[in-house]
Amino acid sequence: MVRHDKCPLCSSEKISLFLETADHFLSKEAFNLFRCASCGFVFTRDHPDEAGAGHYYESDEYLSHSETGKGLFNKIYGISRGIMLRRKISIIRKLSDVKNGKILDIGSGSGHFLAAMKKAGWDVSGIEINQKIREISASKFDLEILDPEQITTLQESSFDFITLWHVLEHFQDPFSYAREIKQLLKPGGICIVALPNRASYDAVHYGRFWAAYDVPRHLWHFTPDTFKTFSSDNGFELTGIKRLPLDVFYISVLSERYKGANLPFVAGILKGLWFSVLSIFNKERASSLIYLLKKICPKPDSYRKP
Repeated sequence: MVRHDKCPLCSSEKISLFLETADHFLSKEAFNLFRCASCGFVFTRDHPDEAGAGHYYESDEYLSHSETGKGLFNKIYGISRGIMLRRKISIIRKLSDVKNGKILDIGSGSGHFLAAMKKAGWDVSGIEINQKIREISASKFDLEILDPEQITTLQESSFDFITLWHVLEHFQDPFSYAREIKQLLKPGGICIVALPNRASYDAVHYGRFWAAYDVPRHLWHFTPDTFKTFSSDNGFELTGIKRLPLDVFYISVLSERYKGANLPFVAGILKGLWFSVLSIFNKERASSLIYLLKKICPKPDSYRKP
């Protein structure tokens, strides 16, 4: 078990209990979220170490790795994934100065995103911790998928884009990964990070039942302010924030289920629609956000005449 006695973001010892919640998805174990009074960062204080975290992912219902498509909820998830896939590709096309660049997807999962980028002519690579999923995505889409420990074998300054779609919140040490990402990006390269938003309307509404707390799989619970601190501390410039508009429906349905609602699907869709409308006017309160980060390159020393 890993225990944090000071803030992982700013190292302040001014931390206190923020919320008591539980692993509603699988184990039903209780976990505590702590908040830093200095920087506002919220984190899961006591959580399994890397060796002990694996069994918290061992479920056929874990949708990030689900390919079954069985049941109404899974089918809707599959449709939503297709819609969001097109949105992700559109974002990269708008940001990119190259039509056929090189991209690394960390936490590549079942490989659908990389497969779409490969079809569009990009040179693609992926990193995925789950060996079974690596094998499936590699054979299904003919992709190069690496184990996380192999990230150090990749060439420095070689990627135009590095993407993390709802992955960073799972890392035992996101700070080390941020340094690796910075080394792998080309000068001016872009990192795209999608994260749940602890400051969202749905997070405030559902409290300890908010599905995106997802303890102990999610260790770090960012807001736009705390993620800006995280990115700048690790040598990135936060250049933009975008909504992931469909996530709120999935999260709201799960949250309604966790709190024991009679009609969780109906209630979740209706509330998700309301939260979605509200976030149109204040995107920093959306359920999930996409952060656009540019690698900051040190400026060369100015030439001075003797």
